[in-house]
Amino acid sequence: MASSKDARRAKVIEVLNKARAMELFAIHQYMNQHYNLDGKDYGKLAADQKRIAIDEMNHAERFAERIKELGGEPGVIMSGKVVPNQDVAAIYEFDSNLEDDTIDKYNQYMKICSENGDAQSAALFQEIIDQEQSHLNYYENTSAHIKNLGTSFLAGIAGTPSSIGGVTKGFVVTGEDG
Repeated sequence: MASSKDARRAKVIEVLNKARAMELFAIHQYMNQHYNLDGKDYGKLAADQKRIAIDEMNHAERFAERIKELGGEPGVIMSGKVVPNQDVAAIYEFDSNLEDDTIDKYNQYMKICSENGDAQSAALFQEIIDQEQSHLNYYENTSAHIKNLGTSFLAGIAGTPSSIGGVTKGFVVTGEDG
C-alpha cells in the first residue's frame, strides 16, 4: 500500500506532467507560427515567436527534470493539436488565450504542489508563471497593435530579418519581453 507521502508525490508528478504536456503543445504551436510568420516575411514577429518557443522548451525541460527528481517519468504527449496556417492577427489572439489559460492552470497546479508539501515544485511553477506573464503581455500588446494599427503596423515589420542566428536564449532570458 502506498504511503501518504507517496500519494502526495504522485499528485505533484501528475500536475507537473500536465504542465509539461501544455509546454510541449506550446512549443509545436509557436514553432509552426514562427515558420508561418517567416514565410509571410514578418521576420521580427517570427524571431520573437521562436524565442518564446525556446522559453517553452526550457519550461518543458525544467518540468521533466523535476518529475525525474521525484521519481516519475516525464510525459511526451502534447495537450493539444497544432492549429496550422493561422493568419497574423489570429496568431496573437490565439496565443494570448493560450498563455492566459496556462497561467490560470499553473496557479492551480502550484496550489496542488503546496497542498501536497512540495514547496520546490510550487516555486518552479511560480517562476514559470512569471515568464508566461511576459509572454502574455507581449501577445496582448502585439494583438492590440494589429487591431488598432492594422496594415500600417504590419507594413512596418514586413521585410525585417527573422534570423536570430546562433542565439539559444529564449524570449524572457534575452529581455525581449516588452
